[in-house]
Amino acid sequence: MHMRAVIEHLDIDTAGVELSNQEIARYSRHLILPEINIEGQKKLKASKVLLIGAGGLGSPLAMYLAAAGVGRIGIVDFDVVDESNLQRQLLHGTEDVGRLKIDSAADRIKSLNPHVQVDKHVLQLSSANALDLFKNYDVVADGTDNFPTRYLVNDACVLTGKPNVYASIFRWEGQVSVFGMPGGPDYRDLYPEPPPPGMVPSCAEGGVFGVLPGIVGCLQATEVLKLLTGVGKPLVGKLLLFDALSMTFRVVKVRPNPDKPPIRELIDYEQFRGIPQAQDAERKDELPSITVEELKAMRDRGEAPFILDVRKPFEAEIASLGADQLIPVEDLEQRLDEVRADKQKPFVVHCKLGGRSARAVRLLREKGWTQALNLTGGINAWSEKIDASVPKY
Repeated sequence: MHMRAVIEHLDIDTAGVELSNQEIARYSRHLILPEINIEGQKKLKASKVLLIGAGGLGSPLAMYLAAAGVGRIGIVDFDVVDESNLQRQLLHGTEDVGRLKIDSAADRIKSLNPHVQVDKHVLQLSSANALDLFKNYDVVADGTDNFPTRYLVNDACVLTGKPNVYASIFRWEGQVSVFGMPGGPDYRDLYPEPPPPGMVPSCAEGGVFGVLPGIVGCLQATEVLKLLTGVGKPLVGKLLLFDALSMTFRVVKVRPNPDKPPIRELIDYEQFRGIPQAQDAERKDELPSITVEELKAMRDRGEAPFILDVRKPFEAEIASLGADQLIPVEDLEQRLDEVRADKQKPFVVHCKLGGRSARAVRLLREKGWTQALNLTGGINAWSEKIDASVPKY
């Protein structure tokens, strides 16, 4: 089957767009690049880009797109700035802790370039709002950190005909590509189905090298600017892989799958996991659990239960509840014979946030420890609600 030629750039209408003397001075280093020149800068001024997320990837994206002169930048985010964000999310400062990220981001962008219009979309992207939102922009840049939203962004881009400039990061590695261009692949050609829940830890549990989103987000911003100005060859049909530990870049081809089911509508992405039963199996709220307040009350009464910590040993060095035993959840199934908790008595399993301990509780209950309880919110909840002297990380 003959595949259509891939369209690799956009047609940005610059009719009526002019640059002021102030803008010419600001963008002078662009204007003297023959590949961009004044026409390319007008395209940037006329462009509209929607950023999904104002976090690690959204920080370099927003700042470099604003600095480059993209005329209108929309941001979708409903989260607030947390102190743990400041290690990598350079849109925000210490004084912004507790503020909406979108407000902090807008202030930073306007400080960087007052010529840029910032659209603030304080909402959680969903099947109900994505299509109406995307149709107002030329390019969507996906800086999210979870699979349901990545598939939602991809499908909404396909249905609205908008390019999806994709990036993701984890620990020391990053990926960048351009999906949704006519004739090119989309995210589902690379990953037809998401992994089962718990298979890939979040950055909150797995960690992320602080510089990594800066590097990957800059690569992502580069792809956006290339699409808008019509310069170079974007990463259409190609996936760029970056490894910070070895400082290596690798590019692999991604081709459209002719047998892939067509995307006709948005679905319930919170339920979409590829393995339908996996969603139900990972629901923490269906597991027997205990709150940090209930655990403290037991300790106050002198009824402290056995506590099993299923984090990594180095995490216990950061913050501890004084657990009776530590076995990382990844090793638990192979080390069940080492578990010292009484199978007939209630005991508490905890991690950082409650996700890994939920997996551990499920396994333990299947293997006979029917009194295992998941500590809701993990050690971070203990720090927030019970004892602030325990570090939150």
